Amino acid sequence: MWKAKAYQALPKVTKDFPKHRWLFLTLTVKNCPVEELRSTLTHLNKSFVRLTKLKDWPADGWIKSVEVTRGRDGNAHPHLHALLMVPASYFGAAYVSQDRWVEMWRSSARLDYNPQTHIKAIAKHHNPTSIVPEILKYQVKESDLVANREWFLELTKQLHKTRAVAVGGVLRGYMKELECEPEDLVGNTNEGEVDEGHLYFGWRRKQKKYKLVN
Repeated sequence: MWKAKAYQALPKVTKDFPKHRWLFLTLTVKNCPVEELRSTLTHLNKSFVRLTKLKDWPADGWIKSVEVTRGRDGNAHPHLHALLMVPASYFGAAYVSQDRWVEMWRSSARLDYNPQTHIKAIAKHHNPTSIVPEILKYQVKESDLVANREWFLELTKQLHKTRAVAVGGVLRGYMKELECEPEDLVGNTNEGEVDEGHLYFGWRRKQKKYKLVN
């Protein structure tokens, strides 16, 4: 549903702001024990807010998502992906270099090391919707969920009621529906359909959980 809403909203944005360009930003910190994931995510999100308030922050609007993968050492690797909407002047006098992005994120996250930070411009002839699958993908990878039972259970506990997606700047008005309650993401109906090879779940409001639809 998030992807569907983004696919609907972004063409409207590009029509209203035809001269703006788009950037794909990835921000990381060092891995943390999965038991400390919630506090690390809180720190990441607060750091991102500080980043958006810096003088050199170039975006007029953005979509930010959280992804968590499992490191080889068994620790959690939380990181942020963001689609940034910047004015055309960004590629002139307002340009922010890769090294400057590292400095900005290090300062905002209050780190004592240079974090892995990656910024990539989306080509003019590419529609920003091309990056939507990367921004609004699942918060975790399926392979990580089945690799270790205890890790999966702790991950579920740590991610419970955390926000995976946030929208800011001028994009907020276009994409308010991305930030909604779980029951709203499955529509207003409690009914589902069964197709060969698929399982469908319906949201039960009273029980506040999903239930397999027979």
